[in-house]
Amino acid sequence: MSAELPDLLHRLNTWRLRFRAWRGSRPFWAGLLTIAGGVPIGALPYYNIKLGNLSLQMATQAGAGGLIIGVLLVTLGLTMWFHSVVRVFAGVASIVLALVSIPVSNFGGLLVGFLLSMTGGALAVSWAPGGTAVDEADKAEEAEEADEADKDGKAEDDGPERRRAGVEPLGAHVLEDVDGGRHRAAG
Repeated sequence: MSAELPDLLHRLNTWRLRFRAWRGSRPFWAGLLTIAGGVPIGALPYYNIKLGNLSLQMATQAGAGGLIIGVLLVTLGLTMWFHSVVRVFAGVASIVLALVSIPVSNFGGLLVGFLLSMTGGALAVSWAPGGTAVDEADKAEEAEEADEADKDGKAEDDGPERRRAGVEPLGAHVLEDVDGGRHRAAG
């Protein structure tokens, strides 16, 4: 075992952790699926399949349209990665371009590119940045303090304010603890 191996393992682990943090702060899978969907949509109109002496060409009159759609989908996927602020626009544009690719580019890259781009666009629209661990810890601490105040009888009924602050879930004022917690719904 060489002396460079621990250093290499350390660098690989550091790179892996940095990539994991980068990937978690943006719609990574949405961008990856959109890029993967753009490749067959843009490439299939120009692809030739040779089976022995038989040559099958999938070129259409709208081959340039398929290439443009494919390049735009790859660009939107990269936009999702590097400018996650515009993820909703990129997701909606990916969905629209995937739909347009059905008549323009060989049924949307033989439906493979269409399905990948639609899924990537939907993931981009639905993705939301997560809170930091500090924010979640602060919310949990506030909830514990509110529960302790309720147990001591010191808390007054400030349900709407607590629900707006995110301490008490919406509809929790309807629930009550009856018979030691076996029945939860208020009648």
